Amino acid sequence: MFSNLLIANRGEIACRVIRTARRMGLRAIAVYSDADRDAPHVKAADESWYLGPAPAIGSYLDIERVLDVALAAKAEAIHPGYGFLSENPDFARACQERGIVFVGPGERAIRTMGLKDAARGLMAAAGVPVVPGYHEGEGAPAAARDGSEGEGGEGKESPEALLERARAIGFPVLIKAVAGGGGKGMRLVESPDRFIDALAGARREALSAFANDRVLIERCITRPRHIEVQVFADASGNAVYLFERDCSVQRRHQKVIEEAPAPGMSQRMRRSIGEIALMAARAIDYRGAGTIEFIADASQGLREDRIWFMEMNTRLQVEHPITEMITGTDLVEWQLRIAAGEPLPLSQEALSIRGHAVEARLCAEDPARDFRPATGRVAHLRLPPAASDIRIEIGIDEGGEIGPHYDPMIAKIVAHGENRAQALDRLAEALGGFELAGVATNRRFLARIVDDPLFRAGEVETGFIAERIDTLASPAPIPEAVLAGAALIVGGWTDLSLDEPGRGGRSAGGTEKDREKARISGWSDPWSTHRNWRLWGEAKRDISFTLDETPFEATLRMDGEGECRIDIASNIESGIESELALYPKALAKGASLIRFELEGRRMEVRLRPASQGIHLLFEGEDFFLVQAQGIRKEDEAQAGSGRIAASLPGKVVDILVRAGDRIERGAALVVLEAMKMELSVDAPRSGLVERVHVAVGESVAEETVLITLASVDDPASTESEG
Repeated sequence: MFSNLLIANRGEIACRVIRTARRMGLRAIAVYSDADRDAPHVKAADESWYLGPAPAIGSYLDIERVLDVALAAKAEAIHPGYGFLSENPDFARACQERGIVFVGPGERAIRTMGLKDAARGLMAAAGVPVVPGYHEGEGAPAAARDGSEGEGGEGKESPEALLERARAIGFPVLIKAVAGGGGKGMRLVESPDRFIDALAGARREALSAFANDRVLIERCITRPRHIEVQVFADASGNAVYLFERDCSVQRRHQKVIEEAPAPGMSQRMRRSIGEIALMAARAIDYRGAGTIEFIADASQGLREDRIWFMEMNTRLQVEHPITEMITGTDLVEWQLRIAAGEPLPLSQEALSIRGHAVEARLCAEDPARDFRPATGRVAHLRLPPAASDIRIEIGIDEGGEIGPHYDPMIAKIVAHGENRAQALDRLAEALGGFELAGVATNRRFLARIVDDPLFRAGEVETGFIAERIDTLASPAPIPEAVLAGAALIVGGWTDLSLDEPGRGGRSAGGTEKDREKARISGWSDPWSTHRNWRLWGEAKRDISFTLDETPFEATLRMDGEGECRIDIASNIESGIESELALYPKALAKGASLIRFELEGRRMEVRLRPASQGIHLLFEGEDFFLVQAQGIRKEDEAQAGSGRIAASLPGKVVDILVRAGDRIERGAALVVLEAMKMELSVDAPRSGLVERVHVAVGESVAEETVLITLASVDDPASTESEG
């Protein structure tokens, strides 16, 4: 066994590998970029080395830089985690050439299975069932090629030639990048008239992500389930499967919730696909951890004759913890031992399924805004209570920054139970106890999925989320307790003691640092103002504020005994159709919380100051409170100006309009790439494009102006055509 292990990754997977390495007595070496200098994986390692700038191309994806650091740190082995260089055959070869153990399969296996067309042909030859389809360049005559060269020297085919292939397969079809994975370079095409545009988008995305824009076309299974099998093989040719995982709950081909074992899978079918998975691994002389992904037609339940090979991932999967929880294994330890030349720790006969496990991926994204990636500083983080049946894999801590350079996944919440129902109940409880403020997340979205009756029944397919997106992703009404807390804060409630009796004297405005932050941002300290309040009798105050960008107007009346009435004006935008009257009884407050009774129930809202307002935390949710004076007029002025800006940092990958174009409201103007996703920037109103400020390939910061529309007062912007 080697002694010094470098982890060529970041975030939660780096923390995960470090944990096992240290338990095994290995020296764990971390690497980091400018964005990760204070990240948890850096602190958890025995030593840490700087790689380069925040963009991955200059740090985590730079093969020579990673290897230079590995040699300088005297690393004997490198664990690549997942993503980044984990499935790069050139990296595996470079490690071998420098005498460093690559914790993974060999170069040939990675290269073969990384090209979907080659993998498909090899699997079909080995007797593994494959989905009917066509891969680009497969027997195409020279006349069908467009003259450009893809990886391997084979020419790409023209869009028209591929359209004819798609017609022969039969619509709907899936276009997939041959070198792709994780949904990148993939498009569902339901009719011939949409094929050419979808092909162009898939090629562009594939070229950006994999430097290879060749594609394959497959028949689309209309009621698909995504089933995958975990396999392991050692250097002696021994191989085992550690059962299956169901990853059917997806959004845009990205996994959201995974579970093991698959609901509705019979023991006979489990053995059958396990043996097929081993057949696939042996066909390429595989070594280490791998996952064989299958697509199943669920229209008649899970059947052995309705499941086909889709692809192989030649690395550890994001969702590996659920396999660990149902088998009682440590798959990272297995990887390390096999890489060191040791045999498989267990035989197939020694492996069995123990209960059920479910994993939810917590991501920095806003489901109510079409899952737009979110960035910012984590103002507050509280994890669910530790338990043997709950596992949290996380790669950020309180105060950490979530930037635009990497995948938006923040954490994985994993629950285990004796059966599926118990595992889901425990996952729901863990999601309810997970608090993160400062950055939008999909926590509520995940909780809704877990509570969905159809999901609870195990009757899901890959279209499950798309069919229920309006219900699952819609913004939740703001709780009355949060409205009451916000009104008390903005109203300047000051007549009660700051802390509970006997807790000691903390100042009303929090720390001096908090008060200074408030002064800089223009936030009025609600604990230090006495305007409009008096000690005896009833006082009245009119206030306005925004919660999560929704404006509210209210009137407060409070007497000297802490009795309060809050009248919140009707607000269609927030779902308040008529005036709402709330009667909170104030109990206690401090720099970090307020406590009151509402309709006989004790409520607690915790506070975390930020540069532009205050985060209110209630029952696991984060609501952002801002005083509203002047804000709406400024927003309206910005909209009227016609300046359309980037909502987060990214790279311009396509510009769909030119100066002088007349566009309609909602038209796509610019395509940005951020956090490994393509995001469309759409027109907020109809009008005339006055100027395009950016170019394809340009990196833009948040709030960079991309497009200017002619002013609404400009006659040129409103005159009719013709």
